[in-house]
Amino acid sequence: MTLSTLDTSARETLFTEARTANSFASTPVTDDELSAIWDLAKWPPTAANTQPLRVVYVRTDAGRSRLLTHMSEGNVAKTQSAPAVAILAVDQAFHDHIPTLLPFRPELKDAFAGNDALRTSTGSFNGALQAGYFLLAVRALGLAAGPMAGFDKDTLDADFFPDGKWKSILVVNIGHPGENPWFDRLPRLDPHDTVDWA
Repeated sequence: MTLSTLDTSARETLFTEARTANSFASTPVTDDELSAIWDLAKWPPTAANTQPLRVVYVRTDAGRSRLLTHMSEGNVAKTQSAPAVAILAVDQAFHDHIPTLLPFRPELKDAFAGNDALRTSTGSFNGALQAGYFLLAVRALGLAAGPMAGFDKDTLDADFFPDGKWKSILVVNIGHPGENPWFDRLPRLDPHDTVDWA
């Protein structure tokens, strides 16, 4: 397989011109579009192919009303305006799927089951990795993403995941940009401060 290079427009869409949306138009986001997001977001590499990320799409008025009670004050209006919202969570029992996802090493399921620290660190890191790909998938499909960590994780989890199996890590507003959707672009660190060579 030969790897191709994304053109300038695609790189701008995913990276250099991509912004966090803070307001959204009323244009609906369809179930097909939300399904297409996951069809892209499911592909990142994860340790031992564990794939711990789970997604709940909040679409109904009742679901949104519940969600808004857990959002930080500064995130309520933007979440209310978004046509769709995704709750990204880590499955605390992701290891149960290892025999399916890593069929040549099914015994890893027991290794994770017997090691809480390993299971937690693996789930947290790889769930965050998948969340980054989820944002890229939203952008790749021509939609704006508004990722937020400003919410009460404990109360949200008690409400949406009362069995304790999933733990939220990020809430993402999804839609088309609304009026004045972007804050001014904030600076990025210079490579002199972030990149070294060995």
